[in-house]
Amino acid sequence: MSPPPSDTEQPTERGAAARERILRAAVRAIARDGIDGLRIARIATEAGVSSALVHYHFADREQLLAETIDYSYARAAEARIDDAEGPGSNGSHSARLAAMIDVCLPTTEALAEDWVLWMELWLRAVRHPELRPVAEELYARLHEWFVAEIRAGVDDGEFARCDPDEVADRTLALLDGYGVRAMIGDATIPLERARRAVSGQLARDLGLGERLQA
Repeated sequence: MSPPPSDTEQPTERGAAARERILRAAVRAIARDGIDGLRIARIATEAGVSSALVHYHFADREQLLAETIDYSYARAAEARIDDAEGPGSNGSHSARLAAMIDVCLPTTEALAEDWVLWMELWLRAVRHPELRPVAEELYARLHEWFVAEIRAGVDDGEFARCDPDEVADRTLALLDGYGVRAMIGDATIPLERARRAVSGQLARDLGLGERLQA
């Protein structure tokens, strides 16, 4: 490999910061222009770095795309975990699930940006089989996150006995369906209705009646 361009000759921390700026710029660009509009030069300009630096960190456009999707998921996951474990959770599995639902819907500008990226990924994965493992991996992570919380609630006696895998799959399917409707601005599915619908079904699946308990 040829030596990196001069603007990469910097401490590791600065290099990591530049890499993150590139990934953030790519998330914004895909949310705005779509995956097919992803261009290295455009990302470099938006990130305030040279195209050579982008190529140094990412071998090609496809690697940048794959890592951008992973970065977007990881960023959203951090927000999800922080919110689900925040003061409002009261330590109960039910409250944490309610928080998890809230941050799996496009309830903030950042989450809406991530939703656009994931919707682009779903569409592209249909047309490009090589991207299907990326989409499957993202779903596997989300699935396991919900399964772990549901199973813990069952083990602690907070939830009725159920099949955590089946309940998690149904919850994710509802989140996808209602989330897409909210993203396209469907007036019949505002975010609050989406939140209530997903939470209500999950509560029934877990033997909690019509809503998750705070």
